[in-house]
Amino acid sequence: MPHVGDASLIEGSDIARTLGSDPDAGLSSSEAGRRLRRDGPNRLDPQAQVPTWRKLLDQFADPLIYLLLGAIAISVIAWAFEGTPGVPIEAIAIAAIVLANGVLGFVQERQAEQAVAALQRMAAPTASVVRDGQERRIGAEGVVLGDILVVREGDAVSADARLLRSSSLTVAEAPLTGESEPVLKDGTTLSELAQLGDRLNMIFSGTAVTRGHGRAVVTATGMKTEMGRIAKLLGGTKEERTPLQREIDLVGRTLGIAVILIALIVVGAILFTSDIQGAAALIDVLLIGVSLAVAAVPEGLPAILTVILAIGVQRMARRRAIVKKLSSVETLGSASVICSDKTGTLTRNEMTIQRIVTHSGEVTVSGTG
Repeated sequence: MPHVGDASLIEGSDIARTLGSDPDAGLSSSEAGRRLRRDGPNRLDPQAQVPTWRKLLDQFADPLIYLLLGAIAISVIAWAFEGTPGVPIEAIAIAAIVLANGVLGFVQERQAEQAVAALQRMAAPTASVVRDGQERRIGAEGVVLGDILVVREGDAVSADARLLRSSSLTVAEAPLTGESEPVLKDGTTLSELAQLGDRLNMIFSGTAVTRGHGRAVVTATGMKTEMGRIAKLLGGTKEERTPLQREIDLVGRTLGIAVILIALIVVGAILFTSDIQGAAALIDVLLIGVSLAVAAVPEGLPAILTVILAIGVQRMARRRAIVKKLSSVETLGSASVICSDKTGTLTRNEMTIQRIVTHSGEVTVSGTG
């Protein structure tokens, strides 16, 4: 694969020549196909898909659920030792609550994932490239190294590219640099290496053209783009438990230890103060301790938490916000302060004047944009 170094420091025509491309005719269709097979599609690597059965099991990965599963096992054992006719009603009831809790959480997150996937399919990006001397509109995944990219107002830039020529070309780079104002681009070669936001002769994947038009040679695609580097960093981020999950974990562990200690103390006290004769009497004492342990477990708490978070997801959906994980609702609700140096980037990506102060006085301005 040809290496062009830092493209902003090299003439655009030299880069095109190094990449075996013609600034006017672009690549041939056969060459573009060969490069696509060599480098792979122009997209960010998708996260490894978690099997459906694993997603369902993950709904039960909670200390409180483990405690309930232990209560189910103890209830079944107690029922077997007592020889009670019929079925273990208590164990079945707890199992039904645990199962309903897991299924509810799984269904909610599954629906959110499907909604996100549908939005991604609707927003499948395209790009204009020059192939065989003619401009063509293709899927962004088909853009390859050395392609001549044609960008116009309203286009989403599909790959990192070095400008060959441009006319009043401004690009919104907020997703990449956080700068809320569009940047005026210029194909002039830089004399020294500059920060990403100052590479005015480059356009980057994930940004959008707000005005003008231009032509550029693609220097990086997929995970090799600047946006791909950010994706790699995000992929290496360790997912942390939410505040609510940490609290529930603590409650589950504390409750489990307390239940076991109390049951042991009660059983020990009975054995110490009473004259227990025979195996049947000993089993009765143990069953008292088991019954106490089962009664202390809050069977309805996991289900209540899941239902409350599911209601939060539905309310967010009505406000056109899709939440993929139930726990994210609680995390968002726990945020009391959001610090940002570019508030416009996080909202409408536009700055608004609210107040003008001059030597002669102060004026409050209404309206937005």
